[in-house]
Formats: sequence, structure tokens, C-alpha cells
Amino acid sequence: MASPLHDPKLEVLLDRLHAQSDAQVEETDVYYERREREGSLDYDNFCDDDMHRFLSDKMVALDRDKAEFCYQLCRSLRATRVVEAGTSFGISTLYLAAAVRDNQVENGVVIGTEHEPSKVKIALENFREAGLSDFIDLREGDLRQTLEDVGGPVDFMLVDIWDVALPALELVSSSLRPGAIVACDNTSVDREEYRDYFEFVNDPRNRFRTMTVPFQGGFELTVRV
Repeated sequence: MASPLHDPKLEVLLDRLHAQSDAQVEETDVYYERREREGSLDYDNFCDDDMHRFLSDKMVALDRDKAEFCYQLCRSLRATRVVEAGTSFGISTLYLAAAVRDNQVENGVVIGTEHEPSKVKIALENFREAGLSDFIDLREGDLRQTLEDVGGPVDFMLVDIWDVALPALELVSSSLRPGAIVACDNTSVDREEYRDYFEFVNDPRNRFRTMTVPFQGGFELTVRV
């Protein structure tokens, strides 16, 4: 199926990055299976020090179909301000930034946040190679600080980080304009991990409507009303 991006240079870069990410999937699955066998996975503290060390050089990229879906949503919204929680190597960020660029809106920006300095460095290199740096504000550090001020109304938010999904949404929630969309990845893999997140988006006081889109692993699509 043809990519909706219509940007040959970007598509070549994304092909390479997705291939690198796909090559890490087996290694990641083996790691989780080993920890399961050992009984060393603490589901109350899932992202422990060992997990953080293992994932520090892993792409853990959003699946291509989900990323293209986010691109299409941002085009439909004519998104000007986009927030991404969990940038990693910046693969999904490239789709979001391409949408903002293609919307031809004034002062369009994707605000990304990544805690791992080595990932920030590589992500910035990917943005430069794609020619999309001018559309991306990548903030290094704990998202509970980096997303305190997103600078204005937000049209679209991608949550691709499971351990702090709720804090990320809580921080940005007051900036989401009516009709804004929040997409959260892998919510069907372990719904207990997202129990607090679901409680938040289903609480009528928070003014959301939500449904799970049947991509692999689940993809929660939530609209501010």
C-alpha cells in the first residue's frame, strides 16, 4: 500500500528506521520472556532499573500503520500544535512533523519529550536528515517537567509511553482544545497497566469520549468534547 506521505526522501529514511526497529523486536521479546521465567518482572514497578537499561538503546517504535494513521488524523485536524509523550528515536515524531508541515499552518510544531540523552541525540540527527527540525521542539528530561507548559492549545497528542501515560495526559489535558484527539498505544496488551488512564478518560468530569481502535496491541482514540 502506498504511503500517504508523498515524500520520497522521508519515506527512504522511515523505511530504514522501521527496519532497524523491527530487527529489535525478537531481542525484546526474548528479554521479556526471560524475565517472566525468572519471576523478576514487578508489575507494580514494571519499568525498573534493569528494564530501563535494556530499553535505553531500543527504538520501540510505533508500528508503521499506526504512525500513518496519526499522520492522517493530524492532516484531517489541520493540526498546528501536537504533543508526543515518548519520542525515543523520533520515528513517530517524523510522521507528526510531516503532517504539521503539510498542513501549511503558521507556527506549527510537534513538542516531543524523551528522558534518555542518547536517544535525544539520535532523534535530533533523524530530524535533521528528514529536513523536519524546524517543526519539532524536542525536550530532554522527565515529561512531568518538560510538558508542564506546552505553549498553547493542542490539537493532537500521541502517548507512546506506558509507565507515565496518565501523568502525560493529565499535564496536557487542560490545553487540549475541543475536538482534539489523544492516541495512546498498546492499551489492549495489558489493560490493568492502563487502569488509571482509562479511569481518567472515562470520567465525565474530564470531558472525553474514547474507543479502542483494533490495531495490533490496541490503540486508544480519545476525543476532547
